Order: sequence, then structure tokens, then C-alpha cells
Amino acid sequence: MDTIASLFSFITWPVSWVIVQFHKVYGAIFGPDTGWAWGLSIVSLVVLIRICLIPLFVKQIKSTRNMQVLQPKMKAIQERYKSDKQRQSEEMMKLYKETGTNPLSSCLPILAQSPFFFALYHVLSGIADGKKIGVINETLLESARQAHIFGAPLAAKFTDSADKIASLDASATSVKIVTAIMIVMMSASQFFTQRQLMTKNVDLTVKTPFMQQQKMMMYIFPVMFMVMGINFPVGVLVYWLTTNVWTMGQQMYVINQNPTPGSKAQDSYLQRLLKSTVDAGGVVKAKRKRNVIKVIVAKGTDRNDVERKFINGLAKAGLAAEADGSVVKSATALAEAEGAPAAKRQQPKRQTKAKRQSATAQQGAAKTPEDSDSKTSLEKKDTPQDAKPTSAGKPAGSARQAKPGQRKGPQRPKHPSKK
Repeated sequence: MDTIASLFSFITWPVSWVIVQFHKVYGAIFGPDTGWAWGLSIVSLVVLIRICLIPLFVKQIKSTRNMQVLQPKMKAIQERYKSDKQRQSEEMMKLYKETGTNPLSSCLPILAQSPFFFALYHVLSGIADGKKIGVINETLLESARQAHIFGAPLAAKFTDSADKIASLDASATSVKIVTAIMIVMMSASQFFTQRQLMTKNVDLTVKTPFMQQQKMMMYIFPVMFMVMGINFPVGVLVYWLTTNVWTMGQQMYVINQNPTPGSKAQDSYLQRLLKSTVDAGGVVKAKRKRNVIKVIVAKGTDRNDVERKFINGLAKAGLAAEADGSVVKSATALAEAEGAPAAKRQQPKRQTKAKRQSATAQQGAAKTPEDSDSKTSLEKKDTPQDAKPTSAGKPAGSARQAKPGQRKGPQRPKHPSKK
């Protein structure tokens, strides 16, 4: 860990300078040598870094959603070119380019934080060893070594020996208890953040390998943090716990306000939007909410089940969503919503040929002989002997019986040349 941290020594000076500036502010309030002053300085460093990384976080969300949408197409490419890896890679890159998706965008916040993380580790390791580092001079070094967070020195580790911890004016038991609690909290926050993403902000109607990878990460990452955490100083644990809590809160806000289409979070959001819109009589004041409705209306028949449920809910309340995102009262929408099930007429089931012939035979058997004889006699009297019967004037029941292999019903007269 020390070797990796030394690779980021170029950023040690800026990190130490930011911590010292925050320490001046909190030191004036809590005292310069207290754990609150140094601990809150580290927390403020995290908040400052995460605010600067918000644009990367937005890109991460967009990239994650695009990857979820592209998973079926990616799987089809893999199946089609499974024997040609080069062509498979080319098609994947073409797909990413056409959709504007960058697979590495989902890792950008973590990669961007890494230099600051290792620089802070380098600073705290120098404090533990009594070395001046960055802008931290001898006075600040001695103040940081005296700072304790719940009885644990800022630079102490879970794996430190009792003698080293005693040199920092603390007991090994207090250090192990504090670090163990912080490691558990750090791992739990990481697990809850990933679980929140998987259970609420994923379209469960699309089963893709990406979802399986996310589930694996949900269990693997907390274990990794737990194993690595025993080698982190208390100050680094404060840093990592703070950034995990920030990520959890930031993701919770995104899930509630901008959920993934088709997810449970979108269902909850649209139900809240439906209730507020109906209660306000169709008035939608917030621009963000109007944009959401505008996108749903523009989708048309491509809406998912959650979005169709929202549109139907508006219709049942006598409201209709417009293309500009506004909602107006509409009696037509209410009538269509209430009469939609009744207006749907079920088509009669088509009968087989055998059933149709059986029904025709039963109708013919129901006729009386008198009616048949009288009809036949009338037809014979009215029809001249020389007149040739035509298909138009020929009665329905007078068709001659077809010979074997001949088509049933009235026959077309043969051409003179074929007689």
C-alpha cells in the first residue's frame, strides 16, 4: 500500500494544503489538537472532492443506463460472432459509437478519487511515522499525532502493534474496536448502496448478464473493503466511510428524482407525480415534472407498463397529458378510460368446415316436404324447357350433384371449343 501511495506523491501537497486550510477553520471552533478538528477536515476534503466529481457521476448514471439498454444487442453480437473475436470487438465498438456509450464511464468517479485517496493515505502514514509531508510542518505534525477519534489516533491501524499504538498515546483495544466498527460501517454502506441500485433502479423486465455482474459486485465489493480496511489508518477509514455515505445519499436522490425507465423506482415516482397532479387539478408547475410527462407522451406506443399505468391514471381522473408536458382536463379521456373494456368486441370463433357442413345439413332436414315440392313445381312451371339455366337465376337447392373429382356447386359452362 505504501508503494502505491508513493506513486501519487505528486498530489500530496494539494491534499495536505486543503486539509490544513479546513483545520484552521475547525481548530478555531473545537481546538487545534482535537480529533473533531482533524476528522472534520478530512470529511470536508471528501465533500469538496465529491462536489467536483458530480459531472462524472452524471456521466456514470447515463453510461450505466445505456449499458443496461444495450445488453440484448451486445449479447446478440456475441452470439453472432462468437468464433470471430476481432469482428466481435469491431461490432461492439461500432455499437458504442452509434449510441454514444462509454463502458469506462461507470468507473470514472472511482478512478478520479483514487489519487486523492492514496495521497491522503500517504499523508497519514507520514504522520504516523513522525515525518513532515506536504505543507504539514512540525507543529501541525505534533497536533495531528495527538488527535484522537473516539480514543483512536488518526494515523493508527487495526494491524499496528501495541508498542506503535502506545507511542501515539492510545491503547490497542480502543484502536481495534474503533477501526472494526468503522470497517463494518464502511462495508455495510457499500452493500446497501449497491443493493439499492439493484432492487429499485433496474428494469426487471430485461434479464441481461449485466444484472448478474451487478449482483456479484454487490457481495464482492463489501468483502474487499472489509479485507483492505484492516490496513487503513483511522483517518483513511473516515475518508472512505464519508465517501460511501455521500454516494449512498447521492444515489438515493437520483433514484427518487430520475429513476431508470421500467424500474420500481419509476413506478413509485410516477405514482407520486400522478397523485400530486390529480390533487392540483391537473396543474404541473415544476419544469422538471413537465419534462418527465413530455418524454412519456413523446414515446407513444413505446411506453413501458409503468408509463402506460400513469397515462391511464390521468385518464381515469379526467385528465390528459399534452405534448408540451402540461396536463389538461379531458372528458374524452375519461370516457375512453371507463368505456375501454366495454367497447372491445370479441370476434366470433371461426367454425371448422365439418361443423359448417353439419349445420347446413340440419337446416336442410328441417324443411317440410310440402315446401320443397311446391317450390320445385313452381320453378318447373315458370321455367321454359328450352331456357338454359344460369348461375344467377338458378335456385339454391337445384344444383346438380357433383361427380367424384368434380367441384361442388354450379358449374361454369364449357367453352364451345372444348365441347
